[in-house]
Parts: sequence; C-alpha cells; structure tokens
Amino acid sequence: MLDKSPSRPDQIPNRAGVGYKAQHLDGILKDPETIGWLEIHAENYMGDGGRPIAQLKHLSEVFPISCHGVGLSIGAEGPLDQDHLARLKHLVDWLEPGLFSEHLAWSTHDSHFLNDLLPLPYTMTNAARVAEHVDQVQGVLGRKMLLENPSTYVTFAESDMAETDFLKEVASRTGCGLLLDVNNVFVTATNQNFAPNDYIDAFPLDLVGEIHLGGHEEDADDTGATLLIDSHSREVVDPVWALYEYTLARSGPRPTLIEWDNDIPEWGVLAEEARQADVILARQDARVIA
Repeated sequence: MLDKSPSRPDQIPNRAGVGYKAQHLDGILKDPETIGWLEIHAENYMGDGGRPIAQLKHLSEVFPISCHGVGLSIGAEGPLDQDHLARLKHLVDWLEPGLFSEHLAWSTHDSHFLNDLLPLPYTMTNAARVAEHVDQVQGVLGRKMLLENPSTYVTFAESDMAETDFLKEVASRTGCGLLLDVNNVFVTATNQNFAPNDYIDAFPLDLVGEIHLGGHEEDADDTGATLLIDSHSREVVDPVWALYEYTLARSGPRPTLIEWDNDIPEWGVLAEEARQADVILARQDARVIA
C-alpha cells in the first residue's frame, strides 16, 4: 500500500499529484488525502501579493509543492533573462518547493517572447549551451533542477545525437536531474514513427525525479498520417497509462503529476486521474516490497 501519511513540505512523495488550478481549491481542501502533492507553474506566482500568493502560501502548509517553470527558455541561443531568473529565485526562496523543473525547449529570440515551447537540434554544441544555462539556474536558485523531455513534431537534419543521449550529456555536465513526461514520449514516438518503449529503455531512469502524465489530441498531417498534439486538455489515454506502467517497472515508483491545463474539468474528473496513477504506483510499490 502507498504511504498516505502527511509528508514534510520539502519532500515530494511517490504518489500522484495534480497541477493546481484555483477553481479546484475547495475540492482539494475538502479531501486533501485524494492527492499526494501539488505542482504550480512558476510564472503564475512571481508577484508579491494578492489572492494567488495567499492561496499558495496556505496550500504549501498542507501539501508538498513542486514548482514547474515554463518561461526560462533554457534552450535559447541567447543568454537567460536575468529579471525572470531573479523573480524565480524570489519565489523559490519563500516557497521552498520540494522540486523545481523546466523544459528542454526555447521560447525567446532577441527581445521577442514566443508563447510556445520550441525544440532544438541535438548537437554537442547545443548540449554545452543548455548545460551552461542549467548551471546558471542551479547556481542562482541554489538547488538541483529537473529538465523535462519535450513533445516534438519535427526533427532537425543537423541533429547528430538521440534526445536521450542529449539529456544524458546535459545531466552529466551539470548534475541536474530529469523530469520524464511519458505523454511527451508517446506523442513524439507516434509523430516520428518509433517505438515509445525503446525510448524508455534508452532513458537514464536513475536520474528521474518526477514523471508527468497528460492528455493529447489526435489530428492528421498533410499526408493523412496521425499527428498527436500535446494539449493537456483531456484524460490520459490507455496506451499512455500502459507506457507509464512499463516505465515504473524499470524505474520504480516516482512522484507522478497529472497535467491538465486546457479545457479544465471538474475536480472529480482530475481527482479520478490521480487515483488511477496512485493505483499503478501502489501496484509497482507492492512489487518492490515483494
């Protein structure tokens, strides 16, 4: 059985958590044992006051909190935004989250910010630049960060290494951990026509500090082939649940987040997704004990 005893706020348990949305506050506080922890998007809480900060401070007294960044543009060619990094440090200093993570992606060019998480070619030159950025973030925050694998829709001709090898290289250079988004693996594998299990087999699972699960939408490309879009707008589909269980059989239990950021459902729907993840975690936990 999973340990449902209260955890210290600075530790994220090997249970299911959910991305916090303000409309779910009453449901979360009514039955806090439903979930093991909460994750926030850092950029939503970089102010100094107001209702969102007050709610987060209260929730941090009840739940362990993981902090997930979406705006650092770790993979950009240019330098990190120092003002953004300073605001992030302020948040992390007072919140003291159990985990901090960011995406292997870029969203800035010169002074322009693009509202998307864009991929980059996997080369040793880019690995060195990403590692430099990760080192800078870890140095400013004074903590290890996790780097998340992206969902991708195209590949780059100049890439000369696999995504898993790229992530290994950055982690080796910086000592960072990794966030494994299982839905991203499934989306990318479908779009690029490779076996998702092979990706999991090649991934450095010993470095994984957190797992993400989410929903995606199905479309078609110009040739009629299936194209999956990482939308975070629906339930986790059965093949992703199966890939998650395959992953846990190799990695052991890991804190697991249910991401649902668009077309947000009633609390009961999201809580049921977390319950399903907890069932799988408990099953894997039982195998480990046995």
